[in-house]
Amino acid sequence: MIFGRRTPELPTPEQALKGRPEPEFTLPSRHTVLGNPLAGPYPEGFEVADFAMGCFWGAERKFWQTPGVWTTLAGYQGGSTENPAYEEVCSGLTGHTEAVRVVFDPAVVSYEQLLKVFWENHDPTQGFRQGNDVGTQYRSAIHTHTPAQAATAQASRDAYQSVLTASGHGTITTELLPAEGRPFYPAEPYHQQYLDKNPAGYCGIGGTGVSCPIGVAKA
Repeated sequence: MIFGRRTPELPTPEQALKGRPEPEFTLPSRHTVLGNPLAGPYPEGFEVADFAMGCFWGAERKFWQTPGVWTTLAGYQGGSTENPAYEEVCSGLTGHTEAVRVVFDPAVVSYEQLLKVFWENHDPTQGFRQGNDVGTQYRSAIHTHTPAQAATAQASRDAYQSVLTASGHGTITTELLPAEGRPFYPAEPYHQQYLDKNPAGYCGIGGTGVSCPIGVAKA
């Protein structure tokens, strides 16, 4: 079985679990910290960004603590299984990452500044793992919503690779792919703002200690 192999491996669409047409739960209406709607509607002019950087509990907290972020959701993205359950994602048979959707006001925080939070708060060189968390669901990924986001993300990846290399780190393995065709499926209610509900809960993310340069591309 794929999840029983020593080295994690992404399933093909044919190997992936089939999932279901609708989620098996109702998403909470509002963010427990920010107080804003999780699933919208979102204010006009706000933007959406999707990031995967290991366990989504700690990653989501990093973004809701960022000024200018309006709401955040923990979820699953980048795989083949429709409306996956957490246990299915952890099996390695869906192909999804543990992702965070960030809704933000670009007049307060730029996409480029969110990328800085992303790069500096995990190790993007580890492939299918993040620290002691091993599995395809823990891989690093950015799913972009516009050509401008894609260009900015690519420029920031190149800039961060330069400083990582100079500091003795390896090659960035972060997937950089369009969000189109890769739906974001919100995770179960107990995952949403998990570290607000469980302040002493597990947080597996940690950066390389290398600062990410910003101002590398127009947002």
